[in-house]
Amino acid sequence: MADAGDVRRLALALPQVVELESDGFDFRVGNKGFVWSYPERRPGQPRVIRTDIAVLFVGDEAEKQALVLGEPELFFTTPGYDGLPLVMARLSQLAVARLEELITDAWRMRAPAELDGLV
Repeated sequence: MADAGDVRRLALALPQVVELESDGFDFRVGNKGFVWSYPERRPGQPRVIRTDIAVLFVGDEAEKQALVLGEPELFFTTPGYDGLPLVMARLSQLAVARLEELITDAWRMRAPAELDGLV
């Protein structure tokens, strides 16, 4: 199963990826985020950066709903992400090969056009 180290290794293997300084992980391409640690917020408590959960860009609401409804043991969302093409993935439940596919797809959707075809 996957962990934060796998996220870092897979994201940094992609062209022109930058890791922002954070308490967890936060990766950008072309100044656009494509995978980062889940900033869990609970009422009345400080935000907690969860490195066991990755937030991934998925492209659109239909893909998000397909993941959340089809594989609720792996993927979820919260009201704070309503209307955004982002899904949270439980890394401990996710195979590394699947994580690689998700990260690569997220990178492709966020990368500048001139990087198209490099991965």
